[in-house]
Amino acid sequence: MKTALITGSQGFVGPYLRRELELHDYTVIGVDRHEGDNTIVADLMDAEHISKIIAQIQPDMIFHLAGQANVARSWKFPQDTIEINVIGAVNLMEAVRKTVPDCHIVIVGSSDQYGNLGEAGRNVNESMETCPMTPYAVSKKAQEEMAGVYVHTYGMHICMTRSFNHGGAGQSRGFLIPDFASGIVAVERGQVSCLRVGNLEAKRDFTHVKDVVCAYRLIAEKGKQGEVYNVGSGKAYSAREILERLCAMATCQIPIEQDPTKMRPSDTPVVCCNHCKLTKDTGWVPKYGLDTILKDTLEDWRNR
Repeated sequence: MKTALITGSQGFVGPYLRRELELHDYTVIGVDRHEGDNTIVADLMDAEHISKIIAQIQPDMIFHLAGQANVARSWKFPQDTIEINVIGAVNLMEAVRKTVPDCHIVIVGSSDQYGNLGEAGRNVNESMETCPMTPYAVSKKAQEEMAGVYVHTYGMHICMTRSFNHGGAGQSRGFLIPDFASGIVAVERGQVSCLRVGNLEAKRDFTHVKDVVCAYRLIAEKGKQGEVYNVGSGKAYSAREILERLCAMATCQIPIEQDPTKMRPSDTPVVCCNHCKLTKDTGWVPKYGLDTILKDTLEDWRNR
């Protein structure tokens, strides 16, 4: 039985990845700043502690999910974002290089690395030039570039992802679908009179988190050393269509009001993932559609 280590194991994606790996006969150990089942409490900024953990566990695979993932927060705290996302990844790769150099690592990045794509956003593939436009996106590009250095200099088996939007039960506010879903539940409960929204015209690619973690496992098992993989469904939906589908699932009429404070212009009207490379190398195809993401998220907020 192989051993897999997940950094950031207590976040939104971590528990799903743990279940995916355990279903495929992995022993899974988490590393996080917060306590959890079979989780080691540690900070990736503590290089010495991380090295000791890696040396002790001797993992066959590492999935690096940990990091500062909030774009808005990256504008407020750019220094922390760069430090956590870049230096944290370097500390991890250094620990692996010194103690288990044959370990397979998946470094999770973001589609935000592509930046303003214009019309090219309708079909985003890995060969497109990245042009990050937020501190968060810059940190993810730098993380990816550093991973490439460890591949080419030390021959380490590292794959990188540029993951598009994903959702499902357990996702916190601050993202489009849980923001809509939590607002609808508030209207259903009579806590507010309407749902206030921003720009509804931009189209984005959404993938169920269960499909995303399946992709991460397959990348670790079958991905080619040093390659970057887009992870996304290949289908884009406007915020308006997502809102309409969620409202159709509501238990009452949901009044909608546009909120000027939420209206932000979209530099890229459409962002849609081309996952042909991922599918070719690993056989991955998404199993869950948008309605499953919406139903799971809405029920999750009703149960909170």
